[in-house]
Amino acid sequence: MTSSLRIKILVLFIMLAFAVVLGITKGSVNIPLLELFLAENRQILYLRLLRIFLAIIAGSGLAVSGIALQGILRNPLAEPYLLGTSSGAGLGAVIAIIMGVGSFYLPAAAFTGAILSIILVYAIAKQGNRIPAQSLILSGAIVSIVLSGIIVFFISMSTNEALHGFMWWLWGSLEVYDVRLLFMVSIVVLSGIAAIYVFSQDLNAMSIGEEEAIHLGIKTETTKKILFFITSLITASLVSISGIIGFVGLIIPHIMRFIVGPNHKVLIPCSCLAAATFMVLCDTISRTAFSPLEIPIGVITAVIGAPIFVILLKRSQGVK
Repeated sequence: MTSSLRIKILVLFIMLAFAVVLGITKGSVNIPLLELFLAENRQILYLRLLRIFLAIIAGSGLAVSGIALQGILRNPLAEPYLLGTSSGAGLGAVIAIIMGVGSFYLPAAAFTGAILSIILVYAIAKQGNRIPAQSLILSGAIVSIVLSGIIVFFISMSTNEALHGFMWWLWGSLEVYDVRLLFMVSIVVLSGIAAIYVFSQDLNAMSIGEEEAIHLGIKTETTKKILFFITSLITASLVSISGIIGFVGLIIPHIMRFIVGPNHKVLIPCSCLAAATFMVLCDTISRTAFSPLEIPIGVITAVIGAPIFVILLKRSQGVK
């Protein structure tokens, strides 16, 4: 590891620490850091720390999922939200809530929805024996819009009062309602990130080209299936607790490739730090921008991510 890279990693840690301090002191009520540890403020500190922990887990999981999808598809526009995975997971979770399934089984329902949405996207995008990258992105966007519409329909028609309270959840929220679910999701996401990191060298080779990867002895098709499964599991788990948050898996990997380079052994951990910082800051903005009202965090990530998506789309099409 070069000294330059060490400095960049140190800066990322400092930025995350700054974001965490900002996140626990700012909110509908601003409380100085030392006063948060007083008895009367400990409950506020506890709730804010839970949100920050979820922000770190969600940001890291979404960013690494984006990295994996971009690597195996060799497409800079690939990420869970744009491929319809998030909306599929969301629909699965909503159907489970309507059916009265307990929160413990929500990740399984969301995962089923995510897998089915991936199958649908691929079926639509497939042209003969190949799947063009642009067709995949377009199919993902269409499926995402349709599934989001179905979610809104179910919520609007349902007599389940609890489900109506989840309308904001379509745009994401980091408020923690179930600590047990947070614990379970954290295990799944952290395990998924670790598993994807194990495939760092495979991703490095596949990013160059599938033929080159095959010559190096990598079973590309098997690797693709495994990584699709892992990214779907990560996305579904996060959707079950934080709703649909888009563009994180698109924004952070591109910024970090520019800063630390394309080597996935470095890119993955650095993206985790950067995405965690980004999500904590976005959550702080969502709670303070129009206090005491809270903006869904997905709105903030979409406002930031949509212009970046347009720029990347034009570059991928060769538009100057």
